Amino acid sequence: MIRRQARLRREFLLEKAERSRIEKKTSKNKKLELLKGSVANNPLYSASTKQKQIKYGDVVEADDEYRYAGSYSPKIMITTSHDPSAKLKMFVKELRLIFPNAQRMNRGKNDLKQLTRVCCANDVTDIIVVHEHRGIPDNIVISHLPNGPTAFFNVSDVVMRHDVPFIGTMSEQNPHLIFHNFKSKVGERVTNILKHLFPTPKTDSKRVITFANHDDYISFRHHTYKYEKDGLELTEVGPRFQLKLYQIKLGKLDEIQASDTEWVLRPYLNTAVKNKVLSNESGWDGD
Repeated sequence: MIRRQARLRREFLLEKAERSRIEKKTSKNKKLELLKGSVANNPLYSASTKQKQIKYGDVVEADDEYRYAGSYSPKIMITTSHDPSAKLKMFVKELRLIFPNAQRMNRGKNDLKQLTRVCCANDVTDIIVVHEHRGIPDNIVISHLPNGPTAFFNVSDVVMRHDVPFIGTMSEQNPHLIFHNFKSKVGERVTNILKHLFPTPKTDSKRVITFANHDDYISFRHHTYKYEKDGLELTEVGPRFQLKLYQIKLGKLDEIQASDTEWVLRPYLNTAVKNKVLSNESGWDGD
């Protein structure tokens, strides 16, 4: 079983590398043709400006890991670090209610390799691991199966459901998703990772989940709505928290030590303050 998984992983990486090489070659030829045509049609516009626009244009390539994700409903396994506190267990229970088709599993003494192997054998599409520091949830790892990627987020400002004022009842409908201010390539990558945790909603669903980016902090909000005589009434369901992306690895959860780093946060660079990695192109720093 392990050899078969390793072979499938190698085949996937070889296929992805070959596809990427062909796409880069095709894209380069298209850019050269576009540059030649632009200069020919507008000789007053310098070639250097055209090259800069083409080089830094918004070219978005499809993520191979998610090319079949829309054809089936996701199946999510949520677990914790070893020996979780009561508050972390409560937070994980509330996370399970957020994601349709999600199950919570006690970690026990199982390591990441055992967890990943069991999840792959049971057709689980994503693993979510929640960590804590002194009883406060501080880290969430989201790993897509069977081939990655794995995204790492810091968690802050956690407000449980029972602490949200005027709390509403939890709906079991598939939610509509709102992603605000995810404009860069990193932002689009994060959008793909997060949106494929949820199945496709029905048009009459009255449940909304929002991921709003502000200065690279992703605010999570969960609401239900209904139409009243006076207009639309919005009710917060909870919980609330903020996410801060700090790393994306290409492999799955049990291979992160040997996997390539697709993107990593570098907060101590001189230009780090100017960069908004989720909302503009200056933040892309893939390895």
